[in-house]
Amino acid sequence: MPLLPPDPPRLRAILAHLDRQIEDSETVTLYLRLQRDAVREALTHAERQPQQRPQRRPKGAGQLPSFTPPSTKSGYVVQQKRTPTGPEPALIHMADCTMIEGTPHAIRADEARAALTDPNITACQFCRPDTELGIDSA
Repeated sequence: MPLLPPDPPRLRAILAHLDRQIEDSETVTLYLRLQRDAVREALTHAERQPQQRPQRRPKGAGQLPSFTPPSTKSGYVVQQKRTPTGPEPALIHMADCTMIEGTPHAIRADEARAALTDPNITACQFCRPDTELGIDSA
């Protein structure tokens, strides 16, 4: 048996703490039971429905995929910093480069390749998108 303090104030504090723990446990238990019942109901519903194979559509049927702009998670971005004396030359970065400053704009690989032919646009010396694109900008 654990050693308990002999004085009533500390015993009351321990008792109050244990009562709160029991209440919290009852709340968690109730929540878990509700979740379990919901899963059982969904399982019963799913088992009642006949299994259907998805129908195949003929090749070429359906809508064409919509155009989505390039994500900044992969690919290339262009960064142009504005300063009080005017804009600095633009930089092309790999999209995951940690040296990007400001708000970059996502561009496709062909746009990055074309931009790097402009003498006013340079490749980031840290992530080297020109190397990734197969361009020797040096």
